[in-house]
Amino acid sequence: MSGIAKRFPGVQALDGVSLEVEAAEVHGLLGENGAGKSTLLKILSGALQPDAGTIEFAGREVSLPTPEAAQALGIVTIYQEFNLIPTMTVAENLFLGREPVSGPFINWGEMRRRTRVLAERYRLDLPGTRFVRDLSVAQQQMVEIARALSMRSRLIVMDEPTSALSDTETQRLFTIVRELKREGISIIFVTHRLAEVLRICDRITVLRDGRPSGKADIEGLTIDRIIRMMVGRSASELFEPLPERDPGAAVLEVSGLSRRGAVDDPRAVVLDGVSFTLRKGEILGIAGLVGSGRTELARCLFGADPKTAGETRLAGERVEIGAPGEAIAHGIGLVPEDRKQQALFLDLAVRENLTVAALKKLARYGFIRLAEESALIKRYREALNIRMASPDQKVKNLSGGNQQKVVLARWLALGPSILIVDEPTRGIDVGAKAEVHQLLHRMAESGISIIAISSELPEVIAISDRILTMRAGRITGEVPRAAATEERLMQLMTAGAAMAA
Repeated sequence: MSGIAKRFPGVQALDGVSLEVEAAEVHGLLGENGAGKSTLLKILSGALQPDAGTIEFAGREVSLPTPEAAQALGIVTIYQEFNLIPTMTVAENLFLGREPVSGPFINWGEMRRRTRVLAERYRLDLPGTRFVRDLSVAQQQMVEIARALSMRSRLIVMDEPTSALSDTETQRLFTIVRELKREGISIIFVTHRLAEVLRICDRITVLRDGRPSGKADIEGLTIDRIIRMMVGRSASELFEPLPERDPGAAVLEVSGLSRRGAVDDPRAVVLDGVSFTLRKGEILGIAGLVGSGRTELARCLFGADPKTAGETRLAGERVEIGAPGEAIAHGIGLVPEDRKQQALFLDLAVRENLTVAALKKLARYGFIRLAEESALIKRYREALNIRMASPDQKVKNLSGGNQQKVVLARWLALGPSILIVDEPTRGIDVGAKAEVHQLLHRMAESGISIIAISSELPEVIAISDRILTMRAGRITGEVPRAAATEERLMQLMTAGAAMAA
């Protein structure tokens, strides 16, 4: 790709960007949210047309007017936001639009056979007859990856492929990437997890504000140098040491919280006797592998999923929370793992998304007081440094980091006493991640108690005052931040309750 330019109303998204990927190469494409990566990849996939520039593929200049044209050449994109149909099976999603047929009919047996062959070849857990709606986020990500592998790909674009994967699943993906490389297939790898870049990429291209910021071979490259190329500052300048805090009295006490009944197995134990205490102004980190029960715990506490047993006390008084509305009434907020599916109204403006939880405060006689609403938006726009064209901009057009800030601002506007954040920095860049970390600490210093769930161990250690580890629905350990290391947390997350003793 040479001299690519693209302008949207009021925004120069790309300005003279070039990207060169060699045969059988894993090429990292890096940059902050809003740097232009997604726009560049949409042009490469045929979803957008450039205003200027040329694209050459396999030695000849090509035109990519549609995604179908790109796929016909062997350019396949795995987007960060899933493009699966929940009410169809895994096999149907894998071969959608490319179904094997016998005469005028779909050959369902052949479709299932191809799914099994694909799963066996790349050693993937692909339950072909399961509906996608019943899969975890990590399993859905593997379906997206498998669909790309099922096509005759020459260049595969992977946009944040590991954001929903556990360490074990990430290792499996890296093995697949290396196998594809040996087969002569090229990969464009987009990630905000910079340690992954050093492990899997051969070269990188960095964008900043829609322009090329640098290119480098991976040999001799460091994370600090990558961060400087991305944001112009070092890691030490971004992630300043966070002060020690002395949390107050207990605000939340959970005893024996249990839940049975997963979507695919009503007899499964999802949570098993979970007990812990959260104190005022404390950030309590929860670490665990995918399937450990972290998200299920958050949903039970918020009333989104029913509990089977257990007791919850707020400020010493026993409460029953059976629905999210009841949790909100008790001053509990939840920032879910998947902000686009579970937190944001993508086709509505920032205004509606930010104030939706505080409408009762803003309304009088059934009408919203627009001046107070505008003042509220202005307050949190400045406090959280939310970068947007205006409050009336659609939230789907913001970067991932700014979308996350809108969700956090929504709960701040409501004034919760307890905030649960599940994967607070999933899919956002290193600069926005530092801002979110600082924001969470400012919230804790103001007296808000926070439960922070993250699959990234460095993040859990960086933001938490105290860390709980989970495995198979149980608490397996408790570690103060001063004693927390990645090795210690991983031991507790994988070895179970015996190790905790």
